[in-house]
Amino acid sequence: MKMTYAPVQKYVPICDLNINITHSSFVFISDVGSERFTFSFTVKDSPEHFINVSAWGNEEYVQGLSSCFQIGDCVIIENPLVVTKDYEKEERFCPSTPSTYRLMVTETHSNIRVCSDLETEARILPLFHMPIKDPRDFYSLGDITANGQSLDGHIINILAAVQSVGEEKFFTKSDGRKGQRLEIKLFDDTGTSFPLVCWDKECIRLVQTLRQRETVLFIADARITFDSFRSCMIATVTSKTIITVNPETAEANQLYTCIRELLESGGLDDQDILSGDDVPLDSISDVLTVNQLKTRTQEHSDVFHCITYGFITTLDLSSSISKVIRKRCAKCKFRVNEDIQTCSNDACPNQGQQLQATQGFDLLLDISDHTGTLQSCSLAGTVAEKTLGCKTEAFLCLSDSERIILQWKFQLERCKIYLKVVPSPRSRSGMRPRILSCALADPVEVKQNLASFAV
Repeated sequence: MKMTYAPVQKYVPICDLNINITHSSFVFISDVGSERFTFSFTVKDSPEHFINVSAWGNEEYVQGLSSCFQIGDCVIIENPLVVTKDYEKEERFCPSTPSTYRLMVTETHSNIRVCSDLETEARILPLFHMPIKDPRDFYSLGDITANGQSLDGHIINILAAVQSVGEEKFFTKSDGRKGQRLEIKLFDDTGTSFPLVCWDKECIRLVQTLRQRETVLFIADARITFDSFRSCMIATVTSKTIITVNPETAEANQLYTCIRELLESGGLDDQDILSGDDVPLDSISDVLTVNQLKTRTQEHSDVFHCITYGFITTLDLSSSISKVIRKRCAKCKFRVNEDIQTCSNDACPNQGQQLQATQGFDLLLDISDHTGTLQSCSLAGTVAEKTLGCKTEAFLCLSDSERIILQWKFQLERCKIYLKVVPSPRSRSGMRPRILSCALADPVEVKQNLASFAV
């Protein structure tokens, strides 16, 4: 199917639709949904009025139509059928709309064209930045975490910023059809690294265009569930969900100001290092030397995961406790000094109140192989405890000699190390490597995996 472009014609506003209207044209901004012989999307022509559209036809028609426009395009729909919507089915599977109708588009009677009229686009496209729900009706990430499993299965609105965008994963469903999955991490002034999972390829295309740490989202009707594997709450984009990018609301502007303060203070870097990672270790298969890892960081600006077999050349457990175990604000995860009573982070939600602190391992390791040295790899939190085989509290009770023994269990030993590498223009090396797992390597495994590398 080829999408045509046309100037604006006389059209009927969504608010004036009724079942007696036929052979009319409508100008909308589109929000593309799912496809499978029927292709659904949502259109909007004013702040208050939007409606769901279903296109029906053979697979070729549906596939062609779905590829002709994207979320955010301004389109003209000609000769749709106006039908009274089935509220039970509509509310369950489609975005909630104020209209009592829905539109049906067919291959034989209807047409969809991209609007090329600049005046109409200038009027319509700003609607893309206006949430379909009350901009004050949302959960903060801290609220979701605090409510915990009591929100399991609920449909809620979220206002948050994009912390990071993961890699798109592809798989084959049980019926043989291809599927895809992408996860992004959200943050606000109450929480960080909150997972949002996308399954629909058009939604994935949208989030892949978002600027990390600069974009605010209003996510209407996201499903909240408890992920037992990660023991945390996650949000999922469903066929009911509509994402508004950089919403023009007072609440979104306030959040944007807050995230700018976090970025300028460097606090978000610390939070990202301490946060958990959603990628299962058994899904990481790329084996890279230190030099290959550095080259990839220079050539690409994306976050990536890999395995490296290297020697830990720097690991200092015999220094003062303050250089091995660090205290952080329990609310915002900023590092805090021993002698202060309040958090020094101006953007901390607990600013001005009595400091609540946590403590844990916060180490920087150097990893070397035959190609070079990777400096300042972060080994922190529970990953450090698992690697060292020692809880934070137990480490504090060790004698100096016991700490040295623990240190030399790993230092100058070949290890199998799983890494998450985050590009960071502000760091001297241009990246921030974080260790996800570290254990002494099996010599046979090392030989098999490094056989193709020149030694």
